[in-house]
Amino acid sequence: MSLLAWLTLSLTDGLGPILSRRLVDAFGDADAAVKASAAQLHAVEGIGSAKSSSIAASLATARDEALRELDRAAAMNVEIISVDDDRYPLLLKLIHGPPTILYLKGKLEPRDVHAIGIVGSRKCSVYGREQAERFGANLAGVGVTVVSGGARGIDTHAHKGALVPRNGRTIAVLGCGVDVVYPPENAGLFNQIVAAGGAILSEFALSTPPAAENFPRRNRIVSGMSRGVLVVEADVKSGALITSKYAMEHERVVFAMPGRVDNPLSAGPHALIRDGAVLVENVSNILDNLGPLPDADSTARPVTLFDSPSEVES
Repeated sequence: MSLLAWLTLSLTDGLGPILSRRLVDAFGDADAAVKASAAQLHAVEGIGSAKSSSIAASLATARDEALRELDRAAAMNVEIISVDDDRYPLLLKLIHGPPTILYLKGKLEPRDVHAIGIVGSRKCSVYGREQAERFGANLAGVGVTVVSGGARGIDTHAHKGALVPRNGRTIAVLGCGVDVVYPPENAGLFNQIVAAGGAILSEFALSTPPAAENFPRRNRIVSGMSRGVLVVEADVKSGALITSKYAMEHERVVFAMPGRVDNPLSAGPHALIRDGAVLVENVSNILDNLGPLPDADSTARPVTLFDSPSEVES
């Protein structure tokens, strides 16, 4: 299917991932979907007469916008991949309504099917920072890709930890365009991630600024790409708990790290543990509680601990 057509759908007002996929299924492929008339669109479930006219009008102009977006991406060395691309993350494709388009700086690898999300508060404690780096490093050290949201606090330190081992791998999922550095102080970190063979990823079009409504969508990608999600520190209103909620919806394992009982940032993980999340003290607690990989992936390299536990739990 045409990348241009998929990108056109993603840039069309009134179409999200679910409706875009519904159109593709209804008309046979993305190329046919972007050529549909208002009358044809009206026949698709979930699109009424008023909406069909506005979508048809938007489709007519979105193709030119998509062509410009492809040119801009090429100039910035940004790849754009559709949900039908072989490089699209397998686990993410399995969630309900996966993003139809992903923008990518760096590269994705087959071994990213072995990914763990690490999330937590932006205003983390010293303990939280140390544990995020510890788990990021130890997971990356045994061949696990560390996925997080590139934000201040726990996210940043999880990414930093994952870059410590030789061949450590991490992916930052942004709530803005991949060409927008947010938070700005992470510019160097994002460059390090790409230089080390990792990736900066987003479903948002180039130049999209960070906005509050973007981050829950970002969080669903962190969960969707991961076999499980580890919450390190989070208060009861933290966005990290949104990620854990998505993980439950995606039927992924939720892990939580206990903390001091007098620290408000322990409230989120402790609540998750009470509700059945796996209490985590070391990397073995995570690896021993992962479910099987989807049958569709028969070639991914299995994750195994080093012979000496001290190499992992240093």
